[in-house]
Amino acid sequence: MTSHIEVYAGTAGHSAWFSNDLGQTWVHPNSHSGMYLEARVWTISSHPADPNRLYAGTDMGVFRWDEHTTRWTHLPSPMQDVWALTQDPDQPEVLYAGTRPAAFYRSRDAGQTWEPLEAPGIQTFSPINMGPTRVTQILFDPHNHDTVWAMVEIGGAYRSLDRGNTWTLQTEGLLSGDMHGVAVVHDASGQKIVYVTTNRGLHRSLNNGETWEFQPLDSPWQYTRAIVTRADRDDIMFLTNGNGPPGNTGRLLRSRDYGASWKPVDLPGVLNSTPWCVATHPHDPLVLFVVTNLGQLFRSTDGGDSWIRLPHEFGEVRALHWRPTDYPTDRPAHSITVRPAV
Repeated sequence: MTSHIEVYAGTAGHSAWFSNDLGQTWVHPNSHSGMYLEARVWTISSHPADPNRLYAGTDMGVFRWDEHTTRWTHLPSPMQDVWALTQDPDQPEVLYAGTRPAAFYRSRDAGQTWEPLEAPGIQTFSPINMGPTRVTQILFDPHNHDTVWAMVEIGGAYRSLDRGNTWTLQTEGLLSGDMHGVAVVHDASGQKIVYVTTNRGLHRSLNNGETWEFQPLDSPWQYTRAIVTRADRDDIMFLTNGNGPPGNTGRLLRSRDYGASWKPVDLPGVLNSTPWCVATHPHDPLVLFVVTNLGQLFRSTDGGDSWIRLPHEFGEVRALHWRPTDYPTDRPAHSITVRPAV
């Protein structure tokens, strides 16, 4: 099913990297492309209805990549350190952003202007880690687009039932407010299950986040980071698990029963840190990418049954994303403004 896709990696200090050959080789757009070469890229977002644009949240605010001009454009905003971005599933021009210190923002015009969103009780400084809190993920409920989730590290799980207009803090039953990822599934009986990941483990809710229960993993560690469903089905889920941030080892877990049980997936070689990101896309749900926090990259083309380790190794990676693009496949990817990977 795959025609032409591009893979993107956001790094903590070496900007964003691009691959147009399923991650085999990578290029680094240079400073003439519009983004500072040493930017920290925390998050990447795209929308199937707008294939020529890509958004990145960085330590310098929000940038937009335009496929036809192969340039980054900085989008002025009241935000600086943007850790989470997502787009309304039904309106690609409506963007939601989360920052460090933790705050929520929305743009209704593709990032040209932004409005703050009130989140009662949101903490901007954590006495636990003696630093600012940050929004690690914003997710639309795939089954009900009026519901939006936002994870705050360290500050708890927020839920909106009206597309981000109002928010409530949903923490009852959580062992920790150090939130990382969120996923929403409907099981075979139609039961809605919300999963969140924390530094102290996986939690789930059967009542849309009103209460949470800890779900222990059969693993040497309970630290969890990313949780995603495979793009074509709710029963297959992936969870990243390791011995801390960044840690020095970890594992990728897979569930085939809507998250009720988890088993390790064989990633080749010795992992150098906790797996951090899983990238999937409905264009081809069998194509998956995983990256560790310290930059080891893996690919599956059979839906997660088997994996290969890709040759390039980054430094610290914080975002991983892929999407189909519509530019001619015989054009070298961003050949005008790239610095080859070394």
